Amino acid sequence: MDNFYLILACLGIGLLLRRAPGMPATSAVALNGYALNVALPAVILANLPLLNVSRALLIPALTPWLLMLLVIALLLTLARLLEWSREVTGALLIVVPLGNTSYLGFPLVQSFFGQEAMPYAVVYDQLGSFIALAAYAPVIAALYGPGTHRPAAVSILARIFSFPPFIALLAGLALRGVELPSLANQLVDMLAATLIPVVMVAVGLQITARFHRSELSPLTFALGIKLLLMPACAWLLWMALGQDGLAVRVAVFQAAMPSMISAGAIAIAAGLAPRLVAGIVGLGLVSSFATLPLLYWLLER
Repeated sequence: MDNFYLILACLGIGLLLRRAPGMPATSAVALNGYALNVALPAVILANLPLLNVSRALLIPALTPWLLMLLVIALLLTLARLLEWSREVTGALLIVVPLGNTSYLGFPLVQSFFGQEAMPYAVVYDQLGSFIALAAYAPVIAALYGPGTHRPAAVSILARIFSFPPFIALLAGLALRGVELPSLANQLVDMLAATLIPVVMVAVGLQITARFHRSELSPLTFALGIKLLLMPACAWLLWMALGQDGLAVRVAVFQAAMPSMISAGAIAIAAGLAPRLVAGIVGLGLVSSFATLPLLYWLLER
Protein backbone atom coordinates (compact mmCIF):
# COMPACT_ATOMS: atom_id res chain seq x y z
CA MET A 1 0.00 0.00 0.00
CA ASP A 2 2.99 2.33 0.35
CA ASN A 3 2.99 3.10 -3.40
CA PHE A 4 -0.67 4.06 -3.13
CA TYR A 5 0.11 6.60 -0.42
CA LEU A 6 3.16 7.93 -2.29
CA ILE A 7 1.04 8.57 -5.39
CA LEU A 8 -1.51 10.44 -3.29
CA ALA A 9 1.29 12.41 -1.61
CA CYS A 10 2.57 13.58 -5.01
CA LEU A 11 -0.99 14.45 -6.01
CA GLY A 12 -1.31 16.50 -2.81
CA ILE A 13 1.96 18.31 -3.53
CA GLY A 14 0.56 19.35 -6.90
CA LEU A 15 -2.61 20.62 -5.24
CA LEU A 16 -0.57 22.68 -2.76
CA LEU A 17 1.68 24.10 -5.48
CA ARG A 18 -1.37 25.54 -7.23
CA ARG A 19 -1.55 28.03 -4.36
CA ALA A 20 2.18 28.64 -4.11
CA PRO A 21 3.11 32.27 -4.88
CA GLY A 22 5.06 32.75 -8.08
CA MET A 23 4.15 29.33 -9.51
CA PRO A 24 4.02 29.74 -13.32
CA ALA A 25 0.66 29.01 -14.92
CA THR A 26 2.36 26.76 -17.45
CA SER A 27 4.06 24.53 -14.85
CA ALA A 28 1.80 21.54 -15.57
CA VAL A 29 2.48 21.85 -19.30
CA ALA A 30 6.23 21.81 -18.72
CA LEU A 31 6.03 18.82 -16.37
CA ASN A 32 3.90 16.85 -18.82
CA GLY A 33 6.32 17.71 -21.62
CA TYR A 34 9.19 16.28 -19.58
CA ALA A 35 7.19 13.16 -18.70
CA LEU A 36 6.20 12.50 -22.31
CA ASN A 37 9.58 13.15 -23.92
CA VAL A 38 11.99 11.87 -21.25
CA ALA A 39 10.55 9.91 -18.34
CA LEU A 40 8.00 7.78 -20.21
CA PRO A 41 10.47 6.61 -22.88
CA ALA A 42 12.85 5.75 -20.05
CA VAL A 43 10.14 3.63 -18.38
CA ILE A 44 9.60 1.75 -21.65
CA LEU A 45 13.32 1.14 -22.12
CA ALA A 46 13.68 -0.01 -18.52
CA ASN A 47 10.78 -2.47 -18.64
CA LEU A 48 10.99 -3.93 -22.13
CA PRO A 49 13.80 -6.38 -21.28
CA LEU A 50 11.48 -7.91 -18.65
CA LEU A 51 8.90 -8.89 -21.27
CA ASN A 52 8.46 -12.67 -21.32
CA VAL A 53 5.79 -14.74 -23.08
CA SER A 54 4.38 -17.93 -21.54
CA ARG A 55 1.54 -20.15 -22.73
CA ALA A 56 0.53 -20.80 -19.14
CA LEU A 57 -0.40 -17.15 -18.66
CA LEU A 58 -2.96 -16.65 -21.42
CA ILE A 59 -5.75 -15.39 -19.15
CA PRO A 60 -3.95 -12.26 -17.89
CA ALA A 61 -2.34 -11.80 -21.31
CA LEU A 62 -5.64 -11.83 -23.24
CA THR A 63 -7.86 -9.99 -20.73
CA PRO A 64 -6.56 -6.41 -21.30
CA TRP A 65 -6.81 -6.71 -25.09
CA LEU A 66 -10.33 -8.15 -25.04
CA LEU A 67 -11.41 -5.40 -22.65
CA MET A 68 -9.76 -2.76 -24.81
CA LEU A 69 -11.77 -3.84 -27.85
CA LEU A 70 -14.98 -3.73 -25.81
CA VAL A 71 -14.21 -0.33 -24.27
CA ILE A 72 -13.21 1.24 -27.60
CA ALA A 73 -16.47 0.11 -29.21
CA LEU A 74 -18.47 1.36 -26.21
CA LEU A 75 -16.75 4.75 -26.08
CA LEU A 76 -17.14 5.37 -29.80
CA THR A 77 -20.83 4.53 -29.52
CA LEU A 78 -21.29 6.83 -26.54
CA ALA A 79 -19.33 9.61 -28.27
CA ARG A 80 -21.71 9.48 -31.22
CA LEU A 81 -24.87 9.26 -29.11
CA LEU A 82 -23.85 11.98 -26.65
CA GLU A 83 -22.06 14.15 -29.23
CA TRP A 84 -18.72 14.35 -27.45
CA SER A 85 -16.04 16.44 -29.14
CA ARG A 86 -13.06 14.84 -30.89
CA GLU A 87 -10.75 15.98 -28.09
CA VAL A 88 -12.95 14.40 -25.39
CA THR A 89 -13.38 11.20 -27.40
CA GLY A 90 -9.64 10.88 -27.97
CA ALA A 91 -8.88 11.56 -24.32
CA LEU A 92 -11.27 8.84 -23.15
CA LEU A 93 -9.97 6.36 -25.71
CA ILE A 94 -6.53 6.77 -24.14
CA VAL A 95 -7.21 6.95 -20.41
CA VAL A 96 -10.18 4.58 -19.99
CA PRO A 97 -8.81 1.32 -21.49
CA LEU A 98 -5.37 1.68 -19.84
CA GLY A 99 -5.13 1.01 -16.12
CA ASN A 100 -2.40 1.69 -13.57
CA THR A 101 -1.45 -2.00 -13.52
CA SER A 102 2.22 -1.70 -12.58
CA TYR A 103 3.06 1.07 -10.10
CA LEU A 104 -0.29 0.66 -8.33
CA GLY A 105 -1.34 -2.80 -9.52
CA PHE A 106 1.82 -4.71 -8.55
CA PRO A 107 1.97 -3.73 -4.86
CA LEU A 108 -1.79 -4.07 -4.41
CA VAL A 109 -1.90 -7.51 -6.05
CA GLN A 110 0.95 -8.63 -3.81
CA SER A 111 -0.72 -7.13 -0.73
CA PHE A 112 -4.12 -8.68 -1.38
CA PHE A 113 -3.31 -11.97 -3.17
CA GLY A 114 0.27 -12.74 -2.11
CA GLN A 115 3.55 -13.27 -3.92
CA GLU A 116 2.25 -16.28 -5.89
CA ALA A 117 -0.12 -13.95 -7.77
CA MET A 118 2.63 -11.65 -9.07
CA PRO A 119 3.42 -13.55 -12.32
CA TYR A 120 -0.18 -13.02 -13.43
CA ALA A 121 -0.05 -9.33 -12.52
CA VAL A 122 3.22 -8.86 -14.40
CA VAL A 123 1.92 -10.57 -17.55
CA TYR A 124 -1.28 -8.49 -17.49
CA ASP A 125 0.82 -5.34 -17.32
CA GLN A 126 3.65 -6.26 -19.70
CA LEU A 127 1.66 -8.00 -22.43
CA GLY A 128 -1.33 -5.69 -22.11
CA SER A 129 -1.07 -2.26 -20.52
CA PHE A 130 2.61 -1.71 -21.31
CA ILE A 131 2.45 -2.59 -25.01
CA ALA A 132 -0.81 -0.68 -25.44
CA LEU A 133 0.72 2.39 -23.81
CA ALA A 134 3.65 2.35 -26.21
CA ALA A 135 1.86 1.31 -29.42
CA TYR A 136 -1.87 2.13 -29.05
CA ALA A 137 -1.84 5.44 -27.18
CA PRO A 138 0.40 7.22 -29.74
CA VAL A 139 -1.99 6.21 -32.53
CA ILE A 140 -4.98 7.70 -30.71
CA ALA A 141 -3.00 10.83 -29.84
CA ALA A 142 -2.07 11.21 -33.51
CA LEU A 143 -5.64 10.65 -34.72
CA TYR A 144 -7.47 12.85 -32.22
CA GLY A 145 -4.94 15.53 -31.30
CA PRO A 146 -5.82 19.17 -32.08
CA GLY A 147 -5.38 19.96 -35.75
CA THR A 148 -5.63 16.32 -36.81
CA HIS A 149 -9.20 16.29 -38.13
CA ARG A 150 -9.23 13.56 -40.77
CA PRO A 151 -5.45 13.55 -41.09
CA ALA A 152 -3.70 11.91 -44.00
CA ALA A 153 -2.20 8.47 -43.44
CA VAL A 154 1.31 9.82 -44.04
CA SER A 155 0.78 12.51 -41.40
CA ILE A 156 -0.46 9.95 -38.87
CA LEU A 157 2.50 7.65 -39.50
CA ALA A 158 4.91 10.56 -39.23
CA ARG A 159 3.47 11.57 -35.84
CA ILE A 160 3.50 8.00 -34.56
CA PHE A 161 7.09 7.28 -35.59
CA SER A 162 8.27 10.62 -34.21
CA PHE A 163 6.48 10.03 -30.89
CA PRO A 164 9.16 9.55 -28.18
CA PRO A 165 7.47 6.59 -26.40
CA PHE A 166 7.05 4.79 -29.73
CA ILE A 167 10.67 5.46 -30.63
CA ALA A 168 11.62 4.02 -27.23
CA LEU A 169 9.54 0.91 -27.97
CA LEU A 170 11.32 0.36 -31.29
CA ALA A 171 14.71 1.02 -29.73
CA GLY A 172 13.99 -1.34 -26.86
CA LEU A 173 12.95 -4.13 -29.23
CA ALA A 174 16.05 -3.59 -31.35
CA LEU A 175 18.30 -3.70 -28.28
CA ARG A 176 16.79 -6.80 -26.68
CA GLY A 177 19.61 -9.13 -25.72
CA VAL A 178 22.21 -6.37 -26.05
CA GLU A 179 24.24 -5.69 -22.92
CA LEU A 180 24.27 -1.95 -22.38
CA PRO A 181 26.92 -0.13 -20.34
CA SER A 182 26.17 0.06 -16.64
CA LEU A 183 26.06 3.85 -16.74
CA ALA A 184 23.42 3.78 -19.49
CA ASN A 185 21.23 1.44 -17.46
CA GLN A 186 21.60 3.64 -14.39
CA LEU A 187 20.61 6.71 -16.39
CA VAL A 188 17.51 4.99 -17.80
CA ASP A 189 16.47 3.75 -14.35
CA MET A 190 17.01 7.18 -12.79
CA LEU A 191 14.91 8.94 -15.43
CA ALA A 192 12.21 6.26 -15.29
CA ALA A 193 11.89 6.73 -11.53
CA THR A 194 10.88 10.36 -12.07
CA LEU A 195 7.76 9.56 -14.10
CA ILE A 196 5.26 8.94 -11.31
CA PRO A 197 6.13 11.94 -9.07
CA VAL A 198 6.39 14.35 -12.00
CA VAL A 199 3.11 13.28 -13.59
CA MET A 200 1.18 13.15 -10.33
CA VAL A 201 2.38 16.63 -9.36
CA ALA A 202 1.25 17.79 -12.82
CA VAL A 203 -2.13 16.11 -12.31
CA GLY A 204 -2.44 17.81 -8.92
CA LEU A 205 -1.74 21.17 -10.56
CA GLN A 206 -4.63 20.58 -12.96
CA ILE A 207 -7.16 18.51 -11.04
CA THR A 208 -10.32 20.28 -10.06
CA ALA A 209 -13.70 19.48 -8.60
CA ARG A 210 -15.24 22.04 -10.91
CA PHE A 211 -16.01 20.84 -14.38
CA HIS A 212 -17.86 22.37 -17.26
CA ARG A 213 -21.34 20.96 -17.65
CA SER A 214 -20.31 19.31 -20.90
CA GLU A 215 -17.52 17.42 -19.06
CA LEU A 216 -19.74 15.79 -16.43
CA SER A 217 -21.11 13.17 -18.80
CA PRO A 218 -17.74 11.88 -20.12
CA LEU A 219 -16.25 12.07 -16.59
CA THR A 220 -19.04 9.95 -15.10
CA PHE A 221 -18.96 7.39 -17.90
CA ALA A 222 -15.16 7.18 -17.79
CA LEU A 223 -15.05 6.47 -14.05
CA GLY A 224 -17.94 4.02 -14.23
CA ILE A 225 -16.44 2.07 -17.13
CA LYS A 226 -12.92 2.03 -15.70
CA LEU A 227 -13.66 1.15 -12.08
CA LEU A 228 -16.85 -0.93 -12.39
CA LEU A 229 -17.71 -2.13 -15.88
CA MET A 230 -14.26 -3.38 -16.94
CA PRO A 231 -13.71 -5.72 -13.97
CA ALA A 232 -17.33 -6.90 -14.22
CA CYS A 233 -16.88 -7.76 -17.90
CA ALA A 234 -13.58 -9.53 -17.23
CA TRP A 235 -15.20 -11.67 -14.54
CA LEU A 236 -18.24 -12.50 -16.69
CA LEU A 237 -16.02 -13.40 -19.65
CA TRP A 238 -13.91 -15.97 -17.83
CA MET A 239 -16.84 -17.36 -15.84
CA ALA A 240 -18.72 -17.89 -19.13
CA LEU A 241 -15.68 -19.75 -20.48
CA GLY A 242 -15.56 -21.95 -17.39
CA GLN A 243 -12.33 -20.48 -16.05
CA ASP A 244 -11.61 -19.83 -12.39
CA GLY A 245 -8.69 -19.64 -10.00
CA LEU A 246 -6.01 -17.17 -9.07
CA ALA A 247 -5.20 -16.14 -12.66
CA VAL A 248 -8.79 -15.05 -13.24
CA ARG A 249 -9.06 -13.20 -9.93
CA VAL A 250 -5.82 -11.30 -10.56
CA ALA A 251 -6.88 -10.43 -14.13
CA VAL A 252 -10.21 -9.08 -12.86
CA PHE A 253 -8.46 -7.13 -10.11
CA GLN A 254 -5.98 -5.60 -12.57
CA ALA A 255 -8.87 -4.67 -14.87
CA ALA A 256 -10.28 -2.55 -12.03
CA MET A 257 -7.20 -0.36 -11.60
CA PRO A 258 -7.80 3.39 -12.06
CA SER A 259 -6.56 5.07 -15.21
CA MET A 260 -2.85 4.83 -15.96
CA ILE A 261 -0.94 7.96 -14.98
CA SER A 262 1.32 7.66 -18.04
CA ALA A 263 -1.72 7.43 -20.34
CA GLY A 264 -3.03 10.61 -18.76
CA ALA A 265 0.31 12.28 -19.44
CA ILE A 266 0.12 11.32 -23.12
CA ALA A 267 -3.45 12.61 -23.46
CA ILE A 268 -2.70 15.89 -21.70
CA ALA A 269 0.53 16.46 -23.63
CA ALA A 270 -1.39 15.85 -26.87
CA GLY A 271 -3.86 18.59 -25.91
CA LEU A 272 -6.77 16.21 -25.38
CA ALA A 273 -9.11 17.69 -22.76
CA PRO A 274 -6.44 18.26 -20.06
CA ARG A 275 -8.84 19.24 -17.25
CA LEU A 276 -11.08 16.24 -17.93
CA VAL A 277 -8.12 13.84 -18.11
CA ALA A 278 -6.67 15.17 -14.85
CA GLY A 279 -10.05 14.69 -13.23
CA ILE A 280 -10.37 11.10 -14.46
CA VAL A 281 -6.87 10.21 -13.28
CA GLY A 282 -7.11 11.98 -9.91
CA LEU A 283 -10.70 11.14 -8.99
CA GLY A 284 -10.29 7.58 -10.26
CA LEU A 285 -7.26 7.14 -8.02
CA VAL A 286 -9.10 8.44 -4.95
CA SER A 287 -12.22 6.38 -5.76
CA SER A 288 -10.16 3.21 -6.08
CA PHE A 289 -9.46 3.42 -2.34
CA ALA A 290 -13.02 2.14 -1.95
CA THR A 291 -13.60 0.09 -5.12
CA LEU A 292 -10.49 -2.11 -5.04
CA PRO A 293 -10.88 -3.47 -1.48
CA LEU A 294 -14.58 -4.07 -2.19
CA LEU A 295 -13.73 -5.95 -5.39
CA TYR A 296 -11.18 -8.11 -3.57
CA TRP A 297 -13.79 -8.98 -0.94
CA LEU A 298 -16.26 -10.01 -3.68
CA LEU A 299 -13.65 -12.10 -5.53
CA GLU A 300 -12.63 -13.99 -2.40
CA ARG A 301 -16.18 -14.84 -1.29
